[in-house]
Amino acid sequence: MPAITSLLAVLTPFEKEHFLPNGLFEQVTKLSPKFQLIDPTGMSREAFAVELERINPEVLLGCWNTQPLPDPLPSNLRYMCYLTGSVRRLVTRQQLVDGFIVTNWGSIISRTVAECALFHTLASLRRATEWTYQIHLEKGWRDGWEQVKSLFNRRVGVHGYGAVAREFLKLLRPFDCTVSVLAPDFDAAAAKSTGASPAASLESLFADNDVIIELAPLNPFTAGTVTEKHLRSIRPGGVFVNVARAGITDEDALVRVAREGNLRVGLDVFVQEPLPVDSPWRGLRNVSVTPHVAGPTLDRYVDAGEHVLRNLQAYSKGEPLAGLVTPKAYDDAT
Repeated sequence: MPAITSLLAVLTPFEKEHFLPNGLFEQVTKLSPKFQLIDPTGMSREAFAVELERINPEVLLGCWNTQPLPDPLPSNLRYMCYLTGSVRRLVTRQQLVDGFIVTNWGSIISRTVAECALFHTLASLRRATEWTYQIHLEKGWRDGWEQVKSLFNRRVGVHGYGAVAREFLKLLRPFDCTVSVLAPDFDAAAAKSTGASPAASLESLFADNDVIIELAPLNPFTAGTVTEKHLRSIRPGGVFVNVARAGITDEDALVRVAREGNLRVGLDVFVQEPLPVDSPWRGLRNVSVTPHVAGPTLDRYVDAGEHVLRNLQAYSKGEPLAGLVTPKAYDDAT
């Protein structure tokens, strides 16, 4: 007999189809004798709270369109298994402190974010945006071809050592790069296991490398720490890639430096999203851009669905959960 007494899934048809395809949803429904699905489309926060109180499940399976949970929580609710990322809008820190269990997709999406970082690195070194202008718009060919560079044997600096950075370091291995990392948790053991070396400071990370990859978390300690001075210290013809959070950098300074054309830039994140029509980022030929899509591509939403199924199965057996949102993780989330 399943150990989950009642399970409520709050999913739109889109979320159900793409996160739990190929029989995953059916496996979830079998984890509890009392399973119920509701579509939150158009549901207000107040209406959701009433419905949640009425159903009063032990476990809630939520996703992007789930409304914030009421406080206090329904009497039977013990665990929210969240399909995607930050839960700060859904639960309070005190609810976690009081023992409410919450998991999210944790590090499941790290490899796709790392993949996007590698994409922007290669696109910047290979001048992909420039060729788009020349070939598609100007009917030209390869003016400036001599400025194209390879990633092989390049000096790469990585700011941050979270799950995405660890996946990115794996992707770098075939390129025989000399890698340095700056992060509070990058210690001697991490250096030995990755082959990277610890950077002495943020200043040296930027000044000593050809390519800088921004993968630090955004928090009060990192906000605005990458300044114009750091950006101008990158070696001539160098690359700066940010797939983490725009707020880590002085974005106005980054625009100024990018406009000068000596630095190649790859960005998936911006201070203002969507980008305004008149954004200074638009039209810069030395800037590779994607519209905040570094996370899982639609075909990889299933990774989060499989992760959720494993967590629900583990919960039903009283086993440890992956992607657990602790009060500290809650504080660190953006």
